[in-house]
Parts: sequence; structure tokens; C-alpha cells
Amino acid sequence: MILAFDTSSAACTAALFDGAGACLARRDEVIGRGHSERLAPMLDELLDGRKPEEILVGVGPGSFTGIRVAIAAAHGLAIGWNVKLSGMSSLALIAAGTAANDQVAVAVSGGHGELFVQSFTQGRPTGELANLSPLDAAAATSANLVIGSGAGALVGARGWGDARDMLPSAADAMAIPTEQRSLPAKPIYARAPDARPRQAA
Repeated sequence: MILAFDTSSAACTAALFDGAGACLARRDEVIGRGHSERLAPMLDELLDGRKPEEILVGVGPGSFTGIRVAIAAAHGLAIGWNVKLSGMSSLALIAAGTAANDQVAVAVSGGHGELFVQSFTQGRPTGELANLSPLDAAAATSANLVIGSGAGALVGARGWGDARDMLPSAADAMAIPTEQRSLPAKPIYARAPDARPRQAA
């Protein structure tokens, strides 16, 4: 069995898959904040005493705090269970939630009014991950369909396109191309953190 979960957004989402990739159980909750308090009980409910052989964790980009919560939990569980741990792109997870065959742009709110943006075709990246203002993101994307929490801002800045506010669902993890769910279980922040070490006097 494979356990997948992601807390990079307002959603706290987890899913359990059998060896063939069929979803056995899923949980999707929009909680905004409080992932650290909700994730462990959610995983307990989902697993119901079962032990996976592999863990997939969303590594971002997205919420700094949310990404760290999921990755810390994943490392702890992987050590405790002695199972394989891999990272999955949180933007690829969102892209996997649409059946579109043409290019789709994923735009996620990244703080400070900026967006994390990347284009995908059939789940595979067709553009570099970038952290841009809505205007710059609008100029950098040509896909008609834009999905994610920042879709409205991008399409509004561009003046055309189909914006769909979508959150990641771990139930779509097996639809992600293998290379996008075989990443190191390390954060993808896409921009420098707001907090910086204090300079020595």
C-alpha cells in the first residue's frame, strides 16, 4: 500500500492506494490553518490500523508552514515504519486533478500578492516553476485553462482564459507522472522565506 498526503494549501488531504494504484480510502478537508493538529488524526482514520509500504508527501511549492508539517510527519512515519519515502510536486498534484489533455497552467497563491506558476501537459511540466506577480505570470503563460488558488488572479490580470479555483487532492497522486512523484522529500519553496537569520552585530 502507498500512503500519500499533502498540506501545502488550505486543504489537508490524504489517500491510501493498493499496489496497483487503486484508491482504497481518501480524506479531503479544507481547513485553512491547523494542519499540524489535523494531519495525524486524519492519517489514523484513513489507515485504520493498516501499514503502508511507501509514503508520498507533497513537497510544494505552497504554504511554507504547511509544506514543513507534511514533510516532518512523512519523515517521522517513514523512520518509524522503515518504509520508502518520496516527494511529489504539489503543483503536479493539482494538475492531476483535471482531465484536460491540452496544456494547463497551475497558479497557486504564494504570499505577498505573488503566484507560484508552472505549465503542464498531461501531467508533465512544460515550463519552469516560477514565482511571479499576477501581471508577470499572465505574460508568462499561454494556457487557456488556469487552475489553482491563484487562477483567478492570473486570468484577471491577463483578461482572458478559464480560471478554476482548485486545491490538491491526494487521491490524484497516482495520476502524477512517475518522475513528479519520485522527488526527494525536501521542500520546494520557489522563493526565499520571509524570515531571515539576524545578522551578527
